[in-house]
Amino acid sequence: MLDRIRLLRNIGQFDSVSLCANIALPRLTLVYAENGRGKTTLSAILRSLGTGDPIPIAERRRLGASNPPHVVVQPISGGAITFDSGAWTQALPNVAVFDDVFVDENVYSGLSVDAEHRQNLHELILGSQGVALSKAFQALVDRIEEHNRALRQKADAIPANGRGGLSAEEFCALQPRPAIDEEIQAAERTLAAARDQDTIRTAASFDPFALPGFDLAAVETLLGRGLGSLDMAAVARVQAHLSGIGSGAEGWIADGMRRVQSSGSLVCQFCAQALSGSSLVAHYRAYFSAAYEDLKRAITKAIGDLDSAHGGAVPAAFERNVRVWVERRQFWSKFCDLPDVGLDTAAIARAWHTARDAVRGLLTAKQAAPLDAMEMSAEARAAVHTFEGFREGVDQLSDNLQAANGTIRVVKEQAASGDPAALAADIARLNAVKARFSPGVTPLCDAYLAEKKAKADTEERRAKAREALDTYRTSVFPSYETAINLYLGKFGAGCRRRSGTA
Repeated sequence: MLDRIRLLRNIGQFDSVSLCANIALPRLTLVYAENGRGKTTLSAILRSLGTGDPIPIAERRRLGASNPPHVVVQPISGGAITFDSGAWTQALPNVAVFDDVFVDENVYSGLSVDAEHRQNLHELILGSQGVALSKAFQALVDRIEEHNRALRQKADAIPANGRGGLSAEEFCALQPRPAIDEEIQAAERTLAAARDQDTIRTAASFDPFALPGFDLAAVETLLGRGLGSLDMAAVARVQAHLSGIGSGAEGWIADGMRRVQSSGSLVCQFCAQALSGSSLVAHYRAYFSAAYEDLKRAITKAIGDLDSAHGGAVPAAFERNVRVWVERRQFWSKFCDLPDVGLDTAAIARAWHTARDAVRGLLTAKQAAPLDAMEMSAEARAAVHTFEGFREGVDQLSDNLQAANGTIRVVKEQAASGDPAALAADIARLNAVKARFSPGVTPLCDAYLAEKKAKADTEERRAKAREALDTYRTSVFPSYETAINLYLGKFGAGCRRRSGTA
């Protein structure tokens, strides 16, 4: 405890007082004086010494003094304690001042008793350990308020545009989605389909289509056909005779042989002379036999089949079908992914025309000379090979579009049952996810989440501090019960504290 006050300088009424250094302070020391002589200032000095708070002294700095307040006190044991340059060299926690300031802070002020008075008085009852626990708890409460302010500031820093109506906490809690752009595109297509249900329901899907091919093996077989039982010498005589008659000779004589055979007599239908003595007639019979006619019919049929499959309106139908494919893909691509209709129809038409003319030229030549064995030319084979490459591409595209019809069916089903409002909400949330993880927003959300975690950690520490304080209160109040009841009796109070009551 204090032994004496050595120096009071530049504080309130005390300009420079050192005579008090000769006055020892016994266990009971009474100080009395008129009002305005410095009693309150002395109480403020002692309160500052007990708490280490420089404010009670600093706010009483002497007016007009050129130097700051200076105090020197001497405790019973140990060296002198000095207040200089706004601070004590040492505080004496055992010094307690019960004055009007204490009453105002701890008991009442004026006509009312505030919660702060009760709290301070409560802390006085708790003792130093309880006060420490209470202050630690209150510091954590204050820290949580700081977290709340920081969270509000960080939430305000996150742009509201693009959140999709979500709060900052909900927005920052969104999880990343690797294929967000694809998901947004798919959702937008589904929404577009739901908004256009009538058109979707009646729109057609893709029809199959294939280009006709060339049966080169059959053409090669036909080109190589002849009449194996026919004597080539006889053929040469007949052909030599036909060449001397002129254009259309073969058809004229073939018709004549049919008339002779149908009449049942070997009589010339032109001159009515007997034909039995003509050596050419026997050759004619072999040359214009049924096998020969069958060969000619096969050649004629092959040409007709070629024209039917590759000529006339067939190329135009192909062009028209491709246009339909393009139009339908343009419509359905708004709602789903579809293969491109990347066909070069002009190149296909050229290759098709070249291959058809090459094969038809060979068949026409065979028709002119049915008994001549011919081979497929390299030019015709190359032309057909080029066309086959295009034809396979068309077949593959047709197969892909047929497979896409399954996706189109799904689009139709989704359009029929889709809720535009719900789909729009889904898109807004997907866009919020994209905005949440954009380069400019991610750091802001990370800062918000870090502050939120820090607040959660502080709240956990606050809960533990509250538990420690409650445990201490539960144990400390019973120890004061006797003393409290004693003073309640002295003050004439009509109540007493019992264990388990506050």
